[in-house]
Amino acid sequence: LANFHSTLMMSEPGNWLMFADLTLVVHAVFVLFIVGGQIAIVAGWGLGWLWTRHLVFRLLHLIAIGFVMFEVWFGVACPLTVAENLLRAKAGAAVYDESFIGHWLAHLIFYTAPEWVFTFFYTVFAAVVVVTWLVYPPRRKT
Repeated sequence: LANFHSTLMMSEPGNWLMFADLTLVVHAVFVLFIVGGQIAIVAGWGLGWLWTRHLVFRLLHLIAIGFVMFEVWFGVACPLTVAENLLRAKAGAAVYDESFIGHWLAHLIFYTAPEWVFTFFYTVFAAVVVVTWLVYPPRRKT
């Protein structure tokens, strides 16, 4: 624990960049869970996969897209983006001045478009998730 604490407290830029990249990986996994989860749910509906009706999986998926909708509707900055930017700034790097991993993951999940475009597509995607919930509902036991 002391070694971990000393690593966190070190002001070496490489450590902060490593934590920034780790935050970006978590962000990418979150996006993959939302998008990939919806694809899996629809595929599972057609292919009869019982796990795609599991209540916990479906609730977590609904909560995840609900969180994104809250952010975009109320103009709340994503905490993962904020954390990554703070870590990069702490390293003395420009925001999104990435390492190899950071560069490619950032290009996968961040796009340049007017804010209303994101709000529109996130809203449509959330509506698809809700409609899927209603027409292909989860089950308590699968």
